[in-house]
Amino acid sequence: MSNALVTHYLEKAARGGFAIPHFNFNDCWDLQAIVAAAEELRTPIFAATVMKVTDSLGVDLAASVCKTIAARASVPVFLHMDHSNSVELCAKCIDAGYDSVMIDSSAKSLEENIADVRAVIALAQPRGVNVEAEIGRIRGRDDVEGSYLGNDFLVQVADAKALAEATGVDALAIGIGTQHGFYQGKPELNFQRLSEVDQVVDTPLVLHGGTGIPVEDVRKAIKLGINKVNVGTIIRYTYLKGMHDEIERVGPAIHPGVVVAPVLAEVKEVLKNAIRKCMSENSVD
Repeated sequence: MSNALVTHYLEKAARGGFAIPHFNFNDCWDLQAIVAAAEELRTPIFAATVMKVTDSLGVDLAASVCKTIAARASVPVFLHMDHSNSVELCAKCIDAGYDSVMIDSSAKSLEENIADVRAVIALAQPRGVNVEAEIGRIRGRDDVEGSYLGNDFLVQVADAKALAEATGVDALAIGIGTQHGFYQGKPELNFQRLSEVDQVVDTPLVLHGGTGIPVEDVRKAIKLGINKVNVGTIIRYTYLKGMHDEIERVGPAIHPGVVVAPVLAEVKEVLKNAIRKCMSENSVD
């Protein structure tokens, strides 16, 4: 069976009209800011690695760091693998003790996507690990210019229904016009498509590309069925720009822990704003 506590909070979010925040971390420093923000506002969170992080740190080290910090946290911290593009990487994360993994086969055919999701679920469920899939496409910097025509990145309602029913996946990320990275202009979310998908699947729905989406749009998406909101770019940007500025201010001949302290305070404020957008404050049991 899947991770009961993850499932509990996703279901609680659906009932309560809020979303569980998902934050991508890069190292032990920004992860501590993520957990501190969650503790201050009393929300459960997903703390997630992307492939650039697992490639650089290794799955085992990333898991060990997060599990150590999560063990001393006063709120639930769910370790999640975000946008794995292979069943093999998901398997490594499951073995390392992740609470949740995402297999992103959205670029493949529906049949191949379903097959990959089923393969990951077969590995994950006996170990009590949740599985997230993706249908439609989440745009971002890594996409080839011109690879999208019209609305072909949008989730197709029939495809979402087919994948959910064929796999029983625990969470489903859907393409409704969001993108990874910073937006050029105002994000254009297709709320009609979100509503249509929510009407035909019971699976918790996930909004990727949360950086830069106005608060009113995030909350409208939650009202229409989103149960988890992913944020990454603004965390990394605030962290790295803050480190750059602080090192320029004080010079490099100083202990990293001293340099990072004021930067993490800035990061934590960004995180708290994201939590408030999700309306998940004080949702810890």
